[in-house]
Amino acid sequence: MRLLNFLLFSLCFGSYLKAQPGFEYRQKLGFLLAHRGLMAHLPEAPAVAAEFSYIYRAHDAKLWHNAYRQPLVGGTFFIGSVGNNQILGRFAGLYGFVELPIVKLKKYRLDFKFATGLGYTNRPFDEVLNPENVAIGSRVNTMMCFALKSSWRFKAYGLTFGLDMTHFSNASYQMPNLGVNVPYLSLGVQKFVSPEQKENPRPELKRPNLQFGLTGIVSGKEMNPKGVGRFPVYATSLFARKYLGPKAGVEASIDIIYKTSLLSHPSYPQAAGLDPLQIGLFIGYIQPFDRLHFIYGAGFYLRDILRPDEFVYLRLGSRYALNTKLDAIATLKTHYAKADYMELGLAYHF
Repeated sequence: MRLLNFLLFSLCFGSYLKAQPGFEYRQKLGFLLAHRGLMAHLPEAPAVAAEFSYIYRAHDAKLWHNAYRQPLVGGTFFIGSVGNNQILGRFAGLYGFVELPIVKLKKYRLDFKFATGLGYTNRPFDEVLNPENVAIGSRVNTMMCFALKSSWRFKAYGLTFGLDMTHFSNASYQMPNLGVNVPYLSLGVQKFVSPEQKENPRPELKRPNLQFGLTGIVSGKEMNPKGVGRFPVYATSLFARKYLGPKAGVEASIDIIYKTSLLSHPSYPQAAGLDPLQIGLFIGYIQPFDRLHFIYGAGFYLRDILRPDEFVYLRLGSRYALNTKLDAIATLKTHYAKADYMELGLAYHF
């Protein structure tokens, strides 16, 4: 998941843009969402947090800036609570973000924000010291945020109001991993400074509208009960990708997945002598940002003899074009709200 965070930070800071930089402070108030029955004892108090952001408003240096109507991009430091300091601990995080305008007027804009980064808690699960934390098994976790954000501009200053969903988990790399979901309301102030002119040393990557390729994935997955071990996951996909314009595309793939946990884990005694190979058909939507693009979609299993999971699986994440032939992959595979494993690997274009 750290690769996914690096890819978004590459979008936010890796290219030198013609931009208008600034700073933002937000105060946030929310509550812990107990999305599983096992978490009913965790909500205890309001979730209070603060965020400090470096922001810049992209202008016309690249094609995607115009396609997305000059989005706001940047990085944020998060610190605060998620609703239970004693069991879940206090959280800190660092993430990169993109805010895409839905409504854009002279003094007002409504943006959709998505962000990813790393979060840290000082109170993860511990069998002796903190056994009641059934949500988070590791100190370092992935942090994701989706938000609707209104902003009013007054010359060099701005006032913002937002509604977001903030998520912490580790993609089943270390159990338990039910995850933490917190809806927040936020109120913030912005201060923009004079725009700077900088050259972009890296030209935009030109992709063919139709692509075919092959992916290779290596990952790991820990399963309950905790302590049984972490099992490797191997996967590959044969994909076809079609770009529909500068900010949209579609992808279809045949996914072949081999999870060794199905052979080794005591939860699956019926696996003895059976083939754990899973084959699925996936359809996804692509959102390109120059070399980086995000993918969201769903698939279903064509072959799944052991049937340890749901029939439908979801995929969310990003791919970064290293060159015209090779992409770095960082995507999360889930079964609805339950993380399966993190997909880390490479994609080769024929």
